[in-house]
Amino acid sequence: MNCSDTILPMEETIHVSVKIASLQKNLEKIIKGKPDVIKQAITTLIAKGHLLIEDVPGIGKTTLAHGLARSINCTFQRIQFTSDLLPSDITGVTIYNQEKHLFEFKPGPIFAHIILADEINRTTPKTQSSLLEAMNDRQVSVDKTTHPLPEPFMVIATQNPLEYEGTYPLPESQLDRFMMRIRIGYPEREAEKKILLSPSGDLQPQHLAPVLSTDEVILLQTMVDKIKVDDDLVNYILAIVDATRKSDRLRLGVSPRGAMMLYRAAQAFALVDGRTYCIPDDIKMLSISVFSHRVIQTAEGETEDVEAHIQEIVENIEAPL
Repeated sequence: MNCSDTILPMEETIHVSVKIASLQKNLEKIIKGKPDVIKQAITTLIAKGHLLIEDVPGIGKTTLAHGLARSINCTFQRIQFTSDLLPSDITGVTIYNQEKHLFEFKPGPIFAHIILADEINRTTPKTQSSLLEAMNDRQVSVDKTTHPLPEPFMVIATQNPLEYEGTYPLPESQLDRFMMRIRIGYPEREAEKKILLSPSGDLQPQHLAPVLSTDEVILLQTMVDKIKVDDDLVNYILAIVDATRKSDRLRLGVSPRGAMMLYRAAQAFALVDGRTYCIPDDIKMLSISVFSHRVIQTAEGETEDVEAHIQEIVENIEAPL
């Protein structure tokens, strides 16, 4: 058994389930008919990960990010990425205070709990790279001084998969920092009907009341480590990872960081599901979201082709009983 020494007691698990359920219900007030998307967003949050949402405009990407921030009563910053955006516009800048005769650091918008990096691929690689240290180490270095970021910290980035003119595709090193890449997709007919009939104000994140504090989110993040992962499941993850590296349809397989991300995501997904242990379905459910943006095909193709291949790999590997 591969797990931490301490196992979540049943009463603590019930308390956690109630808290997470309240967060899900709160987000369902503004994101209609997408419980799986909400579940994956919450999973990424409590797994200390970052989320990339790749979808067309008007689906609810910004609403999801803002709603998540409102629901946990934390600071939120939306950064609109454009071609003229500079790294200092994100991280902050040191300026000279003439009255005090010293240099002072003015923090940028990255110093918030949840960051919406809107249309991240519309800015230059240099500006994109300013997020790397923040996402990986949860700190920002400016003028040889390191500044810690608040906890919890999460980047939710968006990009439009259809309009590539004037964009700068995210490099593999940047993509690898995102725990999951998801698509929200169009709502089902009944869900869209509810959206149309709802008063416009009811769908605004500003009207959501917080249901969790930042301290409670940090507590949930520490509980993820206590979720049991059997050795057979660890080997199952490694078998999937190895298959991506040996596939003749992929010229870049999943990195060790990717394997670690799936392991951690599976633990968080189990906790969101109200369990103290992982099951094979957790791995199957998350493999596409965690792996599809970390691999490169040998030939150019659509995102759906990559996802279909990852799904094929998972299905061809026998899951532990």
